[in-house]
Amino acid sequence: MRILLVEDNSRIAEHIAACLTKEGMAVDRFGTAEDGALALETVRYDAAVLDLGLPDGDGLDVLREARNRGSDTPILILTARDGLKDRVDGLNSGADDYLLKPFEVEELVARLKALMRRPGAVLGMCLTAGNLSFDTVGRDVKVDDKPLRLSRRELDILEYLMRRVGRVVSKEWLEEALYGFDEEVSSNSVEVAVHRLRKSLENAKANVAIHTLRGVGYLLQP
Repeated sequence: MRILLVEDNSRIAEHIAACLTKEGMAVDRFGTAEDGALALETVRYDAAVLDLGLPDGDGLDVLREARNRGSDTPILILTARDGLKDRVDGLNSGADDYLLKPFEVEELVARLKALMRRPGAVLGMCLTAGNLSFDTVGRDVKVDDKPLRLSRRELDILEYLMRRVGRVVSKEWLEEALYGFDEEVSSNSVEVAVHRLRKSLENAKANVAIHTLRGVGYLLQP
């Protein structure tokens, strides 16, 4: 999952980004309204955290602009503005949730996950394919109810493939979804992770497999 974080307080932003990364999410951090608006316009994010009091503008304008373009990215407002009118304005402008500062980052993570579990959003409670199951909340994978230990990157790839069972997922799409702007990505990072994941599934005797369609992408199917 790829998350946009627009927050000008570097200490708060670093803490949020570290916690989201531990949850298996790729995070793009920006500290201005201009950069946040451009990121929302050019990248497909699974969710966004948006501060309102930004140095070059109001986060509400970023939110309204995104909604006017038709963006349906779940957006959580994070702000110190605690008035009723502020909350109403944020929600009426298209925010999906509103969290006041100071806050506990665990609550922010839980709220983001809740947004991404809504119908049509990226998260579901449990994914299944054959004898393979994936609890997206606990990040637990099982084959025939036996736990399968995977790396964070393998978990990320498996989740995307399980959400699209029987459909081809391109290498480029996986790279965009899994890696933030500040992460170094080698030319074969995805191939290596897919190879390891494929071996793990084979060794666990999963009855689904990852097929490589050269020049096209990857396909999870029986």
